[in-house]
Amino acid sequence: MLQAINLSVRRGVKLLFEDTNFQIHPGQKVGLTGANGTGKSSLFSLIQKQFHADAGDCIYPDHWIIAHVAQEIPDGEQKAIDFVLDGDVELRQIQQAIKKAEDNNDGILLATLHTQLDNIDGYSANARASQLMAGLGFQQNDETRIINEFSGGWRMRLNLGKALMCRSDLLLLDEPTNHLDLDTIIWLESWLSAYRGTLLLISHDRDFLNNICTHIAHLEQQNIQLYTGNYTAFERIRSERLANQQSEYLKQQRNIAHIESYITRFRAKATKAKQAQSRLKALERMQVIGPAHVDSPFHFSLFKPEKLPNSLLHMEHVDAGYDDIKILSNVDFQLLPGDRIGLLGPNGAGKSTFIKVLANELKIQKGEYHLAKETKIGYFAQHQLEQLHDEHTPIEHLQQIDKNAREADLRNYLGRFGFSNDMALSNINIFSGGEKSRLVLAMLIYQKPNLLLLDEPTNHLDLEMREALAEALQDFSGAMVIVSHDRHLLNVTCDKLLLVNQQTVSEFPLGLDDYPKWLSEHNSNRSTNVDSTNSKNQNTPSNISNKERKRLEAEQRQKTAPLRKKVKQLENTIEHFSEKLADINIQLADNNIYADENKEKLQQILMEKADLEKTHDNAEEEWLMIHEELEQLNVS
Repeated sequence: MLQAINLSVRRGVKLLFEDTNFQIHPGQKVGLTGANGTGKSSLFSLIQKQFHADAGDCIYPDHWIIAHVAQEIPDGEQKAIDFVLDGDVELRQIQQAIKKAEDNNDGILLATLHTQLDNIDGYSANARASQLMAGLGFQQNDETRIINEFSGGWRMRLNLGKALMCRSDLLLLDEPTNHLDLDTIIWLESWLSAYRGTLLLISHDRDFLNNICTHIAHLEQQNIQLYTGNYTAFERIRSERLANQQSEYLKQQRNIAHIESYITRFRAKATKAKQAQSRLKALERMQVIGPAHVDSPFHFSLFKPEKLPNSLLHMEHVDAGYDDIKILSNVDFQLLPGDRIGLLGPNGAGKSTFIKVLANELKIQKGEYHLAKETKIGYFAQHQLEQLHDEHTPIEHLQQIDKNAREADLRNYLGRFGFSNDMALSNINIFSGGEKSRLVLAMLIYQKPNLLLLDEPTNHLDLEMREALAEALQDFSGAMVIVSHDRHLLNVTCDKLLLVNQQTVSEFPLGLDDYPKWLSEHNSNRSTNVDSTNSKNQNTPSNISNKERKRLEAEQRQKTAPLRKKVKQLENTIEHFSEKLADINIQLADNNIYADENKEKLQQILMEKADLEKTHDNAEEEWLMIHEELEQLNVS
């Protein structure tokens, strides 16, 4: 097992852990959580013996093989698949020994080595490496490309593949989902769930933690507390513990105040001095309970948009892409106030291209793009981090947006995003990726957009900031379109999903929980060009043409049109009766209505109220039934 015994660790002058104890047993999958700077990555470095503990021990069996993802971007002329295969060190050692034995013509040794190769499934190593690369999003022809031909992000995926190729006893993964898209994350979840070794995982993706982890190790207040269960179970148990701790803390504070008052009043009196001294010693012996608190320093909301046009933007028959390459074809799309849209789609299908078109940052190749005069776009993309000025402070970045703002007001505003005290006045060249992402979000929100276009906004953000962002987006009254691999963010903020696939943008008829199954079916049938709009509830051929697809969609809309019309009528009816009930409640709030001379009028009002409430409830019940019917048709 991996075990910490009275572990204490300092990095520089900062104390990370003090007298910490925990045990992680073989096969357990443990998520490490905690605020930035609490020591998660330092614990990984300690386990890899990159430095020694200040006190205590962190031990595990000597024979354990440890795998981790290298942070350095690989470089060189090596083929990609050979680089991944290097992750299996024993495989490479046996292969080298076989080559040497062949050169020496040592038949006996060769037989022994080939038996060893068979015992470690060495003959299937190339196939396993190919499967890993495919799961990580590489195409088959990528396997023989040299490392230097790939971008930095794809080289980091090669690092991940190399770590997964290792037949390890302990796997250390530090933010493996950063820069991965949702498709690859879903595949990685499946792979890690089947992993037989012990897993330590640092991640700020709660759904990822939920779907993999059997335990959560939470780092706070110089300690590591191990919880059984996934992240949701951890949140529930911890909230209960914090509530109990806060209750005990308040109770103890009352006792301390009572004892201190007694000591102050009676210490000087001879008849009470002994009791006062006794209580003073009891106070000194008391183990002080700390106040419960949650780590998150982030509490912010989005400004209410100043104007909301009836239609923020619309596109007709739009083609878009790069140079002569078409990524999107014949797209019709409209954004209305209150639209909350999440974009789904396979690797490279064009999600980021579509959001760039919406942001008017990519010129369309064909069609019409109309942006309302009052539309104010807030666009978040990863390249915007590179446009920050390293020599400027967060305050200076906001002053470039609003030259008339008072510095005190800007500091208060930045404090809600974690830039308090000296951080607001520090040059951002020392900031982490997460801190720069927070600053870009703060700058975007400050400009009071009525349309948010967010392309992977949670990259580098910790769990607390992600939760604060999700809560802020829930209350946003404008429209939003989000591309994100964070399923929790999509679940709690979006009420409509669009699928970008095969150059089209269409409504995804299933729920977000159904997307992994859809993706699996799509990938397994990719060679037969399965149309992206086909679902398990549609009796349509998988290889229908765009023309046929549009005809079937028109039939579906025609079929559901009466239901949608009825929904609209019921919504108007419910609103009408709600207004009348509100008027009646105003009358009933007037004390004069209860006077003796108004008894008959009161009786009429109460009867009318009862009738209205019954009709209102019936309309609501019918509205719910029709919505259920629409959901069964996968069109709501």
